[in-house]
Amino acid sequence: MKKMKKGTVYTVQGALIAALYAALTYAVAPLSFGATQFRISEALTILPVFTPAAIPGLSIGCVIANIGSPFGPIDIVLGTLATLLAALMTRLTRNIRFKNIPLLSLIFPTLFNGIIIGAEIMMFTPEQAGIVGFFSCASGVALGEVVVCYTLGLLLFLGLERTRVFDKINH
Repeated sequence: MKKMKKGTVYTVQGALIAALYAALTYAVAPLSFGATQFRISEALTILPVFTPAAIPGLSIGCVIANIGSPFGPIDIVLGTLATLLAALMTRLTRNIRFKNIPLLSLIFPTLFNGIIIGAEIMMFTPEQAGIVGFFSCASGVALGEVVVCYTLGLLLFLGLERTRVFDKINH
C-alpha cells in the first residue's frame, strides 16, 4: 500500500475529528447545550495529545455542532474560541504526565469552557446575572466537562495509547 503524504494524513485526521465531534454533539443534543452540559463529544478533546490535526478538527467540529445551538451565532464564535484555546493548551502540555497520563491536558477543556461558555450562558439567562450567576453557570459547564473529560476522555486516551493507532497512522 502506498504511503500517504503527511499533509494528506493531517487533513484527513482533522476532517474525521471534526465530523465525529459534530456527530457526537448532535447525537445527544439535549445534553450538549444548556447550563449544565454533558457534551459527549468533549471526550475527543484529548486528541491533541496524539495529533496536531485535532486542533483544527475540534475547532471546525465545534463550529458545525454549534450551528444547532440555542444561543445562536455567539455560541459558534465563543464556543469555538473555547475549544480552540483548550485544544492548543492540550497540545502544548501533552508531555506533562503523571504515571504516563496527561492529566494536566484534560483540565483545559474544563477551564476554558467553564469560563467562556459559563459567561455566555449567563449573558443569555437574565436570572443568572451577576457574579453569583456567573459562578453558577461556569461551575455547571465545568462539572459536565470534568465528568466527560476525566471519564470518557481518559478512557479514549488509554485505548488510543494502548493500540498506538496514531503512531501507526503517522509513520
